[in-house]
Amino acid sequence: MNRRTFLASSALAAPLAHQVAFDAGGSRAPQYLELRKYHLLYGSKQRDLHDFLGEVAVPAFNRIGIDPVGVFSVAYGPNSPSVYLLLPHPDLASVESARNRLAEDQVYVESGADFLKRPLSDPSYVRYESSLMKAFDGMQTVETPIDTDGRIFELRVYESHTDEAALRKIEMFNNGEIPIFREVGLHPVFFAETLIGEKLPNLTYMLAFENMAERDAAWERFIDHPDWKALSSDSYYAESVSAITDFILRPTAYSQV
Repeated sequence: MNRRTFLASSALAAPLAHQVAFDAGGSRAPQYLELRKYHLLYGSKQRDLHDFLGEVAVPAFNRIGIDPVGVFSVAYGPNSPSVYLLLPHPDLASVESARNRLAEDQVYVESGADFLKRPLSDPSYVRYESSLMKAFDGMQTVETPIDTDGRIFELRVYESHTDEAALRKIEMFNNGEIPIFREVGLHPVFFAETLIGEKLPNLTYMLAFENMAERDAAWERFIDHPDWKALSSDSYYAESVSAITDFILRPTAYSQV
């Protein structure tokens, strides 16, 4: 196998995301993705956060060009409790300016005042942590492949022991793995390298499924796929992943992913 020329069939191409940025040369530019994890308080404060996100924050993010916004709870994996928020940005300028643009949005400020201006003695949540990622060349925008009720998402983090190993694993996805994922029913939402965050170096990706049974069957088809067997046997990609973290997430009723 020539890993430099392992190409996907055009028939496997999935729908594009809601917005597409372009670089100076007119080519499509990879999105920058912010993945937040909100650490929540127990009790009614969780409902307050969901009301704020669904009624105030998500529409405001859309108004400043961040779309689609994903909001997820944890079905399987560490939960303290927590909520994950996926924010796709068209470029780094959007990442840098988002907080100020929200602060200038009067609808956001006024509608969210009760949540945004809680006193120190009565916080809305404990804290949130954030990772900044850049989408792969092989999948440059967030996609929404499944929109049915009951859908689930799998979030996977692949750590590497060196930057060189991490780059080889990213190359492996770009040069063959992503098309195989599409073919076998591992429906991608995004693939991205983490630029700033924990457990570096790593890459993170998300998959969508109708249910757990579909997820399990798709992974079996992937493992048995002849192209995956050929790609995974290539010594160039050996020892490129040192640890894997796997979460199963459920979208909230107001999630756009």
